[in-house]
Amino acid sequence: MGQVKWFDRSFDFATTQNIFPSILERLRGTPARLEEKFRSIPAALLSRQVDNTWSIKENLGHLSDLEPLWQQRLDDILTGKTELSPTDLFNTRTTIAGHNEVPVEALLQGFRQIRGKTIALLEAIDEASVFKSALHPRLKTPMRTMDLFLFVADHDDHHLARITELSRLPV
Repeated sequence: MGQVKWFDRSFDFATTQNIFPSILERLRGTPARLEEKFRSIPAALLSRQVDNTWSIKENLGHLSDLEPLWQQRLDDILTGKTELSPTDLFNTRTTIAGHNEVPVEALLQGFRQIRGKTIALLEAIDEASVFKSALHPRLKTPMRTMDLFLFVADHDDHHLARITELSRLPV
């Protein structure tokens, strides 16, 4: 079963309840979920590209590539900017990064490190900051800190699902 492409998804950030602690748990758990997933994927599949899409390692590397954007967008909200920093919609950083040439252990460790920095930033904010917002430049909707990191957790899951899909394709 295929999933909807990330840029084709729509998002609903209507909840007024503080679900931020649960979102934080999802974000904290992504490195462990990735490490567990990679234990069962044969090395021969890690760099394989299918239909000119990213390989399993490139999907993993992409998560690290975007982490500075999430950190910048958190700063945008906390410093009162009206609009979140834009992303490169072509994902140039991932395309040129050469993730297929990097050992998977280094990619996993790199993600764990950079996600740890994001978690530390998030653990330092107060509840009022969870509800501060700025406009998302592509979606043209306000995103609170809580919404932004729900978006990030969903993005993590999107790539975890893609990695699973790629790992199950016949060789």
